Amino acid sequence: MIFDPGFYSGKRVLITGHTGFKGSWMSVVLVNMGAQVIGYSTCSKPEDRLFDLCGIKDEIKHIKGDVRDLESLKAVFEEYMPEIVIHMAAQPLVRLSYEEPVLTFDTNVMGTVNVLECVRLNPCVKSFLNVTTDKVYDNKEREKGYTEDEPLDGYDPYSNSKSCSELVTHSYKKSFFADGKTAISTARAGNVIGGGDFAADRLIPDCVRAALSGKDVVVRNPYSVRPFQHVLEPVTAYLMIAAKQYENPSFAGYYNVGPDDKDCVKSGELVNLFIDSWGEGLKRVDIPDGGPHEAGFLKLDCTKLKTTFGWSPKWDIKTAVQKVVDWTKEYKNGKDVRACMERQIRDYLNE
Repeated sequence: MIFDPGFYSGKRVLITGHTGFKGSWMSVVLVNMGAQVIGYSTCSKPEDRLFDLCGIKDEIKHIKGDVRDLESLKAVFEEYMPEIVIHMAAQPLVRLSYEEPVLTFDTNVMGTVNVLECVRLNPCVKSFLNVTTDKVYDNKEREKGYTEDEPLDGYDPYSNSKSCSELVTHSYKKSFFADGKTAISTARAGNVIGGGDFAADRLIPDCVRAALSGKDVVVRNPYSVRPFQHVLEPVTAYLMIAAKQYENPSFAGYYNVGPDDKDCVKSGELVNLFIDSWGEGLKRVDIPDGGPHEAGFLKLDCTKLKTTFGWSPKWDIKTAVQKVVDWTKEYKNGKDVRACMERQIRDYLNE
């Protein structure tokens, strides 16, 4: 590891969106590191199933709440006095953002305002990280990866709301945290995959649903290129950034988190990797559905993260897909998926 996992032992860490896919994995990682985890989430989405399956609820302080509710958030901060805040609560789906743009902007923009306002009012917070997305950039669909200093202007309501969330964070950082007493950063991660993602309109969850039901995998955009990575890559990168800036506020900034260029693959290639690993006669069928605009090409330049912290991805895309298949087959066969997560976390941290 680039940072000592023992750093988190006894630390009070507040995670918004802790019941989501990434939030569930992060909660398990932090509990293993000895952190006192406070989770704040609406807990209402079908894809939150992993949170229940992994049995982490009784090992953390689990709070049901909405980031749009400022007074509720204030009460949580005042009671639990977090030292580190990782903000992941969001409406995370591009397609849903076309159907419910007001909800998307309200959650992703005002939710960020509310969390940052609580950070401003509570000097107990020494480190804040806002988790956004690679889609915040003004995407020209070029081959060269985007760097952190390039313009932010997401196209669709989801992507644009995350661009706005970034700008809100920048404004709060300059306006209220210039003294460095609270370190403020954002992390822009690419598409993540991993065991237990049940979200709608995502490629690997679509593969999982097809595999579990014995149906063909339907691919809408087989030639779209995305920076796919295993969920443990960004989760540990987030924890690294939060820890490093806690110890030294000069590390606060804006960071891309993504795979190496060789692992930025087309959607169809990713599905083929899943099919090859799964076996059992699983097949792919390409059926464009004429849905709303989604970027055809998107890639990040992660040089800043690598040079600042000496970070680099550990698992290539083939390994990442295999880990998804391993978890899903454990789930299919009624085995202990938490034990599978624990094994994968140990394997990742020990490499």
